[in-house]
Amino acid sequence: MIPKINWFALTGGIITIIVVIASLYIPWWQISVGELGSFGFSAVNTNAELLKTALTIPIIWALNLTSLLLLITSGALLVVYSLLPTKPYSKHLLGYAYKKPLYAVIFFIISLIAISLIAQTILNVNIPLNGTSTVALPMGALGVGITVSFLSSAGFQWTFWLAITAAALCIAARLYHRNAASTPNVKSVEPTTAS
Repeated sequence: MIPKINWFALTGGIITIIVVIASLYIPWWQISVGELGSFGFSAVNTNAELLKTALTIPIIWALNLTSLLLLITSGALLVVYSLLPTKPYSKHLLGYAYKKPLYAVIFFIISLIAISLIAQTILNVNIPLNGTSTVALPMGALGVGITVSFLSSAGFQWTFWLAITAAALCIAARLYHRNAASTPNVKSVEPTTAS
């Protein structure tokens, strides 16, 4: 008898692990502001450089580490679940694991929009989410209003789109669970006796 496999969960779990590994090197979203610096942001890694100096914020590093551990665990549990969808504990594995990639993508998008709105509201700096524009930084001192402009380019990287794919596959795995967990009805064959 061929074992049942939830292919959506298997693929989603593997892609989730690939997303985590790739995101350590390639951010989901990146912006560079002229020679001033650059900022790369993903659920598992944030890197910032200001005037060629790397910046580390401990609370963001801790959040990234937490997200990294949750996503790796989620991917591994999805792979285990996908190979054993009919076991009694499988629904619990799936219930824990399938939501994490979706939450990571949603939290990432909300954080990115919040950063943009805070920069616009408090600093009066318009940060583009995608594309190229000019960022004007007010540099007033002693009543003298000076604005310094930098050419900035921002964009979503392929790792972001891969994370969305992983989240979609995990949702599909949850929707497919009933079919994957059902056991086929096997008819028992009674031996015939020769008369």
